[in-house]
Amino acid sequence: MAGLIPDSSFFASCTGDVGARQSNTTKELTLMKFGIVLFTSDRGIRPAVAARAAEDRGFASFFVPEHTHIPIKREAAHPSTGDASLPDDRYTRTLDPWVSLAMAAAVTERIELSTAVALPVEHDPITLAKTVATLDHLSDGRVTLGAGFGWNTDELTDHGVPPNKRRTVLREYLEAMRALWTEEEAAYQGDYVSFGPSWAWPKPVQRHVPVLIGAAGTERTFEWIARNADGWITTPTETDITARLALLHKIWADAGRADRPRVVALDFKPDPAKLAQWAGAGVTDVLYGLPDRTETEVLHYLDRLSAKLADLTEL
Repeated sequence: MAGLIPDSSFFASCTGDVGARQSNTTKELTLMKFGIVLFTSDRGIRPAVAARAAEDRGFASFFVPEHTHIPIKREAAHPSTGDASLPDDRYTRTLDPWVSLAMAAAVTERIELSTAVALPVEHDPITLAKTVATLDHLSDGRVTLGAGFGWNTDELTDHGVPPNKRRTVLREYLEAMRALWTEEEAAYQGDYVSFGPSWAWPKPVQRHVPVLIGAAGTERTFEWIARNADGWITTPTETDITARLALLHKIWADAGRADRPRVVALDFKPDPAKLAQWAGAGVTDVLYGLPDRTETEVLHYLDRLSAKLADLTEL
């Protein structure tokens, strides 16, 4: 998921007419929010610079990924390559997401701070709950937790997480973290997380820290999301998003959820017809990845991207 890279032709030009549009297309797009995902690494643009630039250009959200490490010898296949090869060497160079978002929070005022995706089960849940709550407190309530089950099962194993139990572990982590975020005296007893009555501050500014799940759009995943989360982050390999969303909305309603799920779609190149179709299907947010280029080139890319999107609707 973190390997979302702009289409090369779009990076090269990002110019030209967006084509004829009907008024209803523009109306649908005005309800859609646009954000940025930065595949962080120890080279290229820094998170604080990217987040500030995105906010200045009107983007609503700033997402970063997480991998604690990449085992050299792996059995897990990458979702986009189908084998152990990686599509981008930044998987091995990823910065810590919460430090990155803290740096971004310090230089911004409005932009949402999120992960696409973090891997909570690779951390101590009590400590991670503190980290997320602290960032939400210091950023005045701008944090969203985008989480994944973890495609890299070798990475999970190194953290002591049984790959075949990763969904159960994540559910317990989220339940325990929510207890710490909301209860004055929090306690949790599960198979993978247990602690007695405890005090834990700060509490998040938000009464409910939103949780989004980044995973393939299967019935099993949507049932998990409907029970445990607030929305879905699509993957770059997802194809028929419209059909997937019809299934998600049905499962969401069957689970008794009164609201609508937030749906964050990863895109490569703005296309008015596609974006209008997504908006009509229920996509609420669209993310564009920043290229692995120099800071100057990335800033120019953001200028062109924001201008392109402004042609579709008011960004």
